Amino acid sequence: MTYHQTLDYLFTRLPMFSRIGAAAYKADLTNTIRLCDALNNPQHKLKSIHIAGTNGKGSTSHMLAAILQTAGYKTALYTSPHLKDFRERIKINGEMIREEFVIDFTEKVKPLIEEIEPSFFEITVAMAFEYFAQQQVDVAVIETGLGGRLDSTNIITPELSIITNIGWDHMNILGDSLEKIAFEKAGIIKKGIPVVVGEVLPETEIVFERTAKERNAPLSIASHKRQVVDWNWEKHELVVEVAEDHHTDHKKYHLDLPGVYQTKNLLTVLEACSQLQQLGWKIDDKVIHKGLQHTKKLTGLHGRWEIIHTSPLVVLDVAHNVDGMRQLVQQAEVTEHNQLHIVIGMVKDKDIERVLALLPISAVYYFTKAQIPRALPEDELMETAGKLNLQGDSFPDVNAALEFALQHAHPDDLIIVCGSVFLVGEVDAPIS
Repeated sequence: MTYHQTLDYLFTRLPMFSRIGAAAYKADLTNTIRLCDALNNPQHKLKSIHIAGTNGKGSTSHMLAAILQTAGYKTALYTSPHLKDFRERIKINGEMIREEFVIDFTEKVKPLIEEIEPSFFEITVAMAFEYFAQQQVDVAVIETGLGGRLDSTNIITPELSIITNIGWDHMNILGDSLEKIAFEKAGIIKKGIPVVVGEVLPETEIVFERTAKERNAPLSIASHKRQVVDWNWEKHELVVEVAEDHHTDHKKYHLDLPGVYQTKNLLTVLEACSQLQQLGWKIDDKVIHKGLQHTKKLTGLHGRWEIIHTSPLVVLDVAHNVDGMRQLVQQAEVTEHNQLHIVIGMVKDKDIERVLALLPISAVYYFTKAQIPRALPEDELMETAGKLNLQGDSFPDVNAALEFALQHAHPDDLIIVCGSVFLVGEVDAPIS
């Protein structure tokens, strides 16, 4: 098979969560274990860091990978979903997995695919572990898909576990309360392995404390160790001033991820670095500063308050759930602009009314959809939004919506494309 034939096989033959939703989710680790057993368990040949959370786990994974890479470690990174190219999911030192490896791996496991019928995600996890082991990486930063306890990635024994936060997302799979969602995320906590939690709520903190105690895993809560005392923007960089407990001097960090919500992820990353230092990893302050300032360049991260046009300002952001959208609205409020335009498309299994209820009535809306079966039709989204007094027009695809917004926006306006990772991935950027 060619590379494109291989991708077509993977996308069409295997149940894919991004396309069909919960029907593709396998609520156990059986298939992943079978696949990795057949590959001689490559996950046991890796040092890894495991990252879960409702929001921020992608940014946190990329920042941490950039820092480790800057420190001189051969650093693997597994994330999902991809925006443009399947190979974005599997990288080493910012370089995507080779097409030839994707072809060869798929051919090798094809008989097992036909036998056990794994999900798309289960196959990509096994592919990543095999690739990273073959390439003899020093460390692999592994992001969960959703949840944690039953996530396909949860067959590793990492150096460090990280849980960024808990919010309302995937309730149809993870549970209808924050405690239940926290329990699923806490499933990545391993016996005796330190765990960093970014932020907690009273109802989630107790879950993490109980799980960590049961598993004798040292627990540190990042938001209790450091605080952000100030931030500002300088030349499309986010400059953050951080105070650390028991230290009188503050430290300033320059981030090339300019979203204000990155201040929370920064605290998680800093505490993770502190824990890794205690475990013997050579990560000094200079390396941390440099990695954070060049995360996008080193890892290829996109879609996090990503500016693709300046007059008017056009921003892509993958915010798609209640907490993510709340942070996005706060970001828009502190961004200088005249009129706000929001190009939005969502998938059917999100808490759509609660997300839309967070959006400003004063904005002009362009309702659209990603080209996947799971996408909510644009007219249905517009109808639901109309009940909340959000007014606008509907468009069959995101580029038509964005083009119309650009035609009707003034140079000092702000246009945000959001609501779905898949929608952002379909934008024909750059347009500047």
